[in-house]
Amino acid sequence: MIDLNLIREARERIARSVKKTPIMTSETISKDLGNDLFFKCEHLQKTGAFKIRGASNKVIYEANRNTKHVIAASSGNHGQAVAYIANQIGISSTIVVPEDAATCKKDAIKAYNGNIEFCGTTSEERIERAKQICEDGKGVFIPPYDDPLIMAGQGTAGLEIVEQMDGIDEVYVPIGGGGLISGIATAIKESNPSIRVIGVEPAIANDTYLSLKEGKRINIGGSSTIADGLRTSIPGELTFPIVQQYVDNIVLVDEESIKQAFTYVLARMKQLIEPSGAVSVAGAMKRNPEGKRIVALISGGNVDTEVIPSLLK
Repeated sequence: MIDLNLIREARERIARSVKKTPIMTSETISKDLGNDLFFKCEHLQKTGAFKIRGASNKVIYEANRNTKHVIAASSGNHGQAVAYIANQIGISSTIVVPEDAATCKKDAIKAYNGNIEFCGTTSEERIERAKQICEDGKGVFIPPYDDPLIMAGQGTAGLEIVEQMDGIDEVYVPIGGGGLISGIATAIKESNPSIRVIGVEPAIANDTYLSLKEGKRINIGGSSTIADGLRTSIPGELTFPIVQQYVDNIVLVDEESIKQAFTYVLARMKQLIEPSGAVSVAGAMKRNPEGKRIVALISGGNVDTEVIPSLLK
């Protein structure tokens, strides 16, 4: 488990490596939805996603213990973040990516001098391969989500939210493996328990939703959701108990709703976000109009330009 102190320690450790991202709003969108909707803009973060927070916390910690090579398993954003911070502090990295990884994310990993290895299409396959490389004595594994330092790093975004805004009613957060929402939920609930934390999953990648319903971790296998950063098969072993403790509800959104949210933000706010980042917006758009103050965390903005036409609603 993690706590507020571990998240505060993470903020100190990564202060030179990450941005304090802005919160934006749109009067037009808020009027349309009947709630005051704000956007925590992690798509404007270094490497284009929130993942740099957890990756920096873990990699810097390991580098301080004389680690010279780090290995990650990632659909893209976590891999970019690990390659970036490793390059910044002068150690090497290997990133195990799915065979269908987005081109923009593969290109970014290469730009940060990360070595790429392809393996399968599911998170389980690439994590197993990354751990195998580590067992061969070639480096230290940097988990994508199921690690206290990773979760604490992601939780720094939650600290920023409660410091940047007053009177928040709800915060909507995308769920993949659960590292982001477990960190943010811990930061928010241990700072202001009255704020509701709502997880959002694609309806066809609903492993956390089903797991909460059954009271145990459920493996749903592969997923083809357009939100490629949320194609996890099963909640994390460490993240799931935190989700059970702190997350108030999970909303499911279909693929058309994700596209609608992507188009809405692009048209109304001129912000290009990736489908995984649009999921939280899609969830907030389902909220009944009650004049609430809502924050939707936009998790990233790394989207291949050639697929943009297919995402427009």
